Order: sequence, then structure tokens, then C-alpha cells
Amino acid sequence: MNKRTRAVDKETYARIIKVIRQGFLHEGIRHKPNERIAVILMLEYNLGLRVGDILKLCVNSFVKDGSRYRLDIYEQKTGKYRNFTVPAEVYQFVRDYAYQNGIGQKARLFPITERAVLKHLKAAVDFLGIEGVGTHSFRKGFATNIYVDNQYNIELVRVLLQHSSVTVSQRYIGLGSRELEDALEKNVDLL
Repeated sequence: MNKRTRAVDKETYARIIKVIRQGFLHEGIRHKPNERIAVILMLEYNLGLRVGDILKLCVNSFVKDGSRYRLDIYEQKTGKYRNFTVPAEVYQFVRDYAYQNGIGQKARLFPITERAVLKHLKAAVDFLGIEGVGTHSFRKGFATNIYVDNQYNIELVRVLLQHSSVTVSQRYIGLGSRELEDALEKNVDLL
């Protein structure tokens, strides 16, 4: 499914999260507001983790490191170790979510399956009439945002996603190198 999914842009991300948080009626089935699914997708979009890795998180997965917080995890898919700083507001968001839902420090934040997340997301995007979006679209959105917001630094994307090469990262987000994009933009001559 990953190769067929596209990255969600900021507007699509906001629309999806809003409808999941509000609930919706799709094909005669009432989908109640679901903050848990919304939070999972928001973390994927803001941290670039795969859904499977997010579902394994607990509050204790966030380790205080001086004045910062970091995540120390092993990726489920690759088995690779990831140690990276988490923005303080993301940590606070997770902590507040856990507190509001009575989740202890060592308990999983999201005791559901990937399939449940995908099923709810699919209903929401079908309701909104959005095509080509799956759970992995949020990780791709993260990668695309990092790429564009950091002067098209594909190496930064590669490191954050732990891809084996820049070429893999370029294919992953569906973007060419900065030089290719600049060349295409400079060549435009519409009369």
C-alpha cells in the first residue's frame, strides 16, 4: 500500500484530523469522534514514525535528556535503533493525552491494532472523498514537510527516516533533488 499512497499536505491532514475528532456518518455507519485515532495520526505526521512504532509507545518511551526529551526505540519494521529529540510540545501533548485518558507511565498509549487505525482512517477519507491516502501518508507528509521546510535537504530526510540512501528518500517522497526542481522552474516560459 505504501507505494500507492501519497503524502498528505497540511490542508488534507487538518481535514482528516478534524473529521476523525468530530465523528461522521458514512454509508449508514456512525463513526463516533475518535481522539485516539486522531492522536496516532498526528504523532505519525509530527514525528515521522510508522504507525506500528507509534502503537508500541508509552509515556516512558520519552526520555528526559537535560532540558529536552528524546525517543529511544527500535523500529518494528527494520529493527533499527532510533534515538532522536522530540519537540517539547509533542512530549507535552503526549503527556496530556495520557493524563486525560488515565494511562500510566508504563502502559501502552494506544492499545489497538494497525488494522483498526487503517479501518477508521479509510472510512474518514472515503467520507471526505480523498483518494490515495493511507496511514503511511502521514509519515510521507512528515518527510515532505521536512524536505521543503529545510531548503530541500534530502539528506536530512534520509537520516530522519533512516533510509539506506538519498535515492530511496527521493523516491519515497516522490520528489527529485533540489537541482531538478530548480531546473524545471527556471525553464517555464508560458506565453
